[in-house]
Amino acid sequence: MRASKCVCAAAAFALAGGPALAKDPVKIGLITTLSGPAGYLGADIRDGFMLAVEAKGGPFEGNKPEVMIEDDGMKPGQAKSIADRFLKTGNVKLVTGIVFGHVAAAVVPDVLDAGTIYVSPNSAATVFAGKGCNPNYFVVSFQNDGQGESVGALAKSLGYKKAFLLAPNYPSGKDMLQAFKRQFDGEIVEEKYTRLDQTDFAVEIAAIRAANPDVVHGFQPGGLGITFLRQYHQAGLLGKIPLVMHAASLDQAMVRVLGDAAVGIQVASQWNDDFDNPASKAFVAAWKEKYGNRPVTSYAAQGYDAGLLIGSALKATGFSLDNMDSVRAAMRTADFASVRGNFKFAANQHPVQDWYALKAEKTPSGEFILKTGNKVLSEHGDIYAKDCKM
Repeated sequence: MRASKCVCAAAAFALAGGPALAKDPVKIGLITTLSGPAGYLGADIRDGFMLAVEAKGGPFEGNKPEVMIEDDGMKPGQAKSIADRFLKTGNVKLVTGIVFGHVAAAVVPDVLDAGTIYVSPNSAATVFAGKGCNPNYFVVSFQNDGQGESVGALAKSLGYKKAFLLAPNYPSGKDMLQAFKRQFDGEIVEEKYTRLDQTDFAVEIAAIRAANPDVVHGFQPGGLGITFLRQYHQAGLLGKIPLVMHAASLDQAMVRVLGDAAVGIQVASQWNDDFDNPASKAFVAAWKEKYGNRPVTSYAAQGYDAGLLIGSALKATGFSLDNMDSVRAAMRTADFASVRGNFKFAANQHPVQDWYALKAEKTPSGEFILKTGNKVLSEHGDIYAKDCKM
């Protein structure tokens, strides 16, 4: 997607009589997952980001960037090739968009080594949160552990004592379950890891039935979550053994698709579409105006916040990337109104934010929604920031 370049006639000559050249727009590389079962996650990040770019009165107004959007297909090699092209021939100094941790692991080191800024709208592994923190690495979503920690805190607040844990067998899945244990001080009766392409959870559901825990924490993002929850409901366990999940495993779109198979599930998230603050209301209204009844997911909100963060830094530096130190300094201030309300960066440039309990419900009109309840963690950062020295 390339923005056209134009030279306005009124600016064709400077007052001194010499020719004036229009300034080229800032280039932003957006690499995300747009195809396959998880394609809607990247589409939501992309579309949320572009709402921030196009917002009237927003930071980009009058200085629209050239956003170069590419599909990584959830394939690390494909994403790496796209990033290489952006960096070597595209003169891109700002990159964002990646959904999945294993894709980010292949791309982000190259981006940072090139002196380019990466802004994560979703996955954020531990490698860049502590001793390996990097001045070019910013995260607007969460450090991955925040997902598991918030769910662990939620399970603890609900009084559960025995938990069964389930996650895909990849770095983010392992991080999630370890983080859950950090906040949940009950007994872990069993811990199982599944495949990223799994379609049949019969073995895991049988193990849950046999273990008979107080609660199940299932981290199964995107399409995996839909498949797992449908089978959990069909097995008759939904009303018997409660589930606690992060919004990555039960977002607003998934609740609509699952319907009764989601009702009653408890969810932890840093944002929901019913948040009562001006920035969130403006974002939700803009989304509905453009996309109608399409669900407003936390992925879209994270993409929107990523756009606002980048836009605020560029606006503060005159939409110039000539001085990257100034861009980084402006970005660190997080001078934008987040849809989450309470948001700031820790020393490692990861969020310090609040986390909330949501619950999947069916409204009297027959809609399936996530409804915000109590706060489960306040101004929560990550345990790695103390080791970051920049």
